[in-house]
Parts: sequence; structure tokens; C-alpha cells
Amino acid sequence: MITAVVGANWGDEGKGKITDILAQDSDYIVRFQGGSNAGHTIKNEYGKFGLHLLPSGVFNREATSVLANGVAVNAKKLIEEIRDVESAGVPLGRILVSDRAQLVMSYHMLLDAYEEERLGGRSFGSTKAGIAPCFSDKYAKIGFQVADLFADEDVLRKRVENVCTIKNALLKELYHKPLLDPEAIYQELMEDKEILAPYVANVSAELHRGLKEGKKILLEGQLGALKDTDHGIYPMVTSSSTLAGFGATGAGLPPHEISRIIAVVKAYSSAVGAGAFVTELFGEEGDELRRRGGDGGEFGVTTGRPRRVGWFDAVATRYGCMMQGATEVAVTVVDVLGYLDELKICVGYEIDGKITKDFPVTPLLEKAKPVYETLPGWKTDIRGIKKYEDLPENCRRYIERIEQEVGVRVSMVSNGPARDELILR
Repeated sequence: MITAVVGANWGDEGKGKITDILAQDSDYIVRFQGGSNAGHTIKNEYGKFGLHLLPSGVFNREATSVLANGVAVNAKKLIEEIRDVESAGVPLGRILVSDRAQLVMSYHMLLDAYEEERLGGRSFGSTKAGIAPCFSDKYAKIGFQVADLFADEDVLRKRVENVCTIKNALLKELYHKPLLDPEAIYQELMEDKEILAPYVANVSAELHRGLKEGKKILLEGQLGALKDTDHGIYPMVTSSSTLAGFGATGAGLPPHEISRIIAVVKAYSSAVGAGAFVTELFGEEGDELRRRGGDGGEFGVTTGRPRRVGWFDAVATRYGCMMQGATEVAVTVVDVLGYLDELKICVGYEIDGKITKDFPVTPLLEKAKPVYETLPGWKTDIRGIKKYEDLPENCRRYIERIEQEVGVRVSMVSNGPARDELILR
């Protein structure tokens, strides 16, 4: 009944394309965590899009696109994105926003930027979208849910006063920045109310009704397993769970109904932001892969920052697939590697003189050195190939070696950015 499309690595694996394809045969496409701090690139008959909050299935007019309770919603970013997609001639279907989702406020983005500034060279490489401060407030129980926009005015104003008291202490004493005006924050909430009112719904009830009616639900994850708050490269992680298992909590669905989990992995490694990255390539070798990679180069969808790139890391990917509970794997951007004479796969880590195939905790990961296995390249362009058996032998050997190391069946091979450039295996 429920399929999850999630990342096995650091994010940017190509989940948007896989979601876009599967969404054509889905009734609900659900973003269940994260916020506007990362993006999914979609390339289809309408053009090329960088989505940040809207589910990648928004291009199926017959489906319902859902921002569930686990998402941090920036109302102004959402409506801006909706208008951008509409202006490209996309016939949008129904869009729902959970009444239990958290709101990203302007002061969240300010605090995000101020903290990165304070940390200087020790910063997290945040996109400054306010996601960490928003989720911090959620768990400190001082955040605002979408439903709060419709509360009685006196109740909401009292909560605003309380939040401003707390935030102004930080702004004055720690960051030495201008203080918040409670009236301005209240008016900001009223603006968000006007924007979101047409979309607000009891999403969990809607999805449960859909399940009973036999509807197909597609969960779309943001970032990847290695950025998960609990199981990732802490503290250089995101502020929500990136795992398929959280899809149940983040969308209000029964865990046992998630029957298919597609872990998306890149044919090489890439990451945005700080943190341990064992197979990272530097210099000319890294620059060339970055220039050739992705769809027009390896640069962040949200920030435009150059991504860090490296060889395929089987240790990290096997761990990511395990954490996701992957039932199958989709390998993306395989076409990018056609220029190489040979390729390397990291099959182990050397830590303090010992070889391990298990992904370690962060302090040990920082000391890890890659143990590589070298495979021959295929030295040809594979775009346009429709059948797996028609791929060059060395390309198939590379994919099958990845499958062997990861321990999960590779069911899809993406050999180009467009929707139809996908080989089913």
C-alpha cells in the first residue's frame, strides 16, 4: 500500500526523479520530514524544476500532494514555489498541508544565520533556512503548529509574547542583534494564516481513509540516512529523521503498511555541508567529477554551493540501506562516469590500523581511511539505452559490484536526468 523513496547517503542522491516517476501511478505523494533546506531536481515534459517543499509528485494532477506533520513549513516559501510551478504551465492537483506541521518563522532563519556567524570556522554549513531552530522550538514546546494560526487571538498573542521573551534574551545576550517585536511576529502569523488557509487539512485522517480505500501512497524523504539526527554523522546532521521508518510518524500512518522501501544511491558520492566524507576527491580529479556530475554539475539545489564529491562508498551505503530498511536500490547518475578509464569503490575503512566494513560513529569516522577496489571503466555514453542487458559489460559489472557490497537488489539504474532515462532491472 505504501512505498517510501529515501536516500541512503548524504542526500542529493536523485530521489526527486524516482519520486516523480513513481508518482505517476500514486494517489498521494507525501513529504514527511525536513523543510525548505534542501531540494529535489525534477526534469520532465514541463521543464526543469528545483523543488524544496512541494512533493516531487506535484506533476501528477490526479494525485494529492501532502506536506505532513513532520515537515517544517515556511508558508511564504511554499506559496512562492506553488506560483513558480504554476507559471511554468503545470496543472496542479490538490495540495494539503497538515494542521499539525510546524511553522518556520522569520526569527528561525535569523537565529540560524546568527549561529553560523557566531560559530565561524566551526559552523555546520547550514542553508540558513531556519530548520534547526524550528525543530528545536518544536521539542522545546514553544513552536507554532499550523493549527495555532486559527486559535483565539488572546491565546495566540500570549504565546507570541512568551516566545519573544525567550528569543530576545538570546538576541540580546548571545548574538547582540535587534530584538523581536511581538506585534510584528503576530502579524507574520496572520500572513501565514492567509497563505495556508486553502491548503490546511487533517492529513492523517485523510491518508487513513485513503488506505482503507486501497489508494497508493508514496512517501518522499529529504536528504539521506547519513544526515539522520539519530543515526547519521552527528552533529553534522539535519534536524529531523530522514529514515523511511519515520515516514509513519511523520505522516501519521501505520508502520506495517510501508511495504516497499526504495533507497536511492548515487553511482559516486556527493555531499553538501561539513562533516566526515571518507572518499572525498580533491584537486583536478574532484573538480572534473563535480563539473560533469548531476544534471549540469554538482551544485546544491537550494544554495547553489559546489557539492563535495568522491568515489562510491560501499561502507556508508550499506549502512544507509540497513538504516532505511531498503527492499531495493535505485542507482542514479551512472551515465556521468562514462569518461573514466577506471573507477574505485570503497569496500572498507582503515581505522587505527584495523580494517572494518561496518560504518562507525563520528569520532572514529573522522579517522577513517578508504580501502579501495578498482574496476575498469566503460568509456562510452550510455544515455539512451533502455535495457539493462544493453549496457556495456564493465558498466554492468560496476552496478553488480555495488549490489554485492550493499547487499540489496538494484532494481533501477538511472542513465540520465530526464524522466524516461531509467532502466528497470
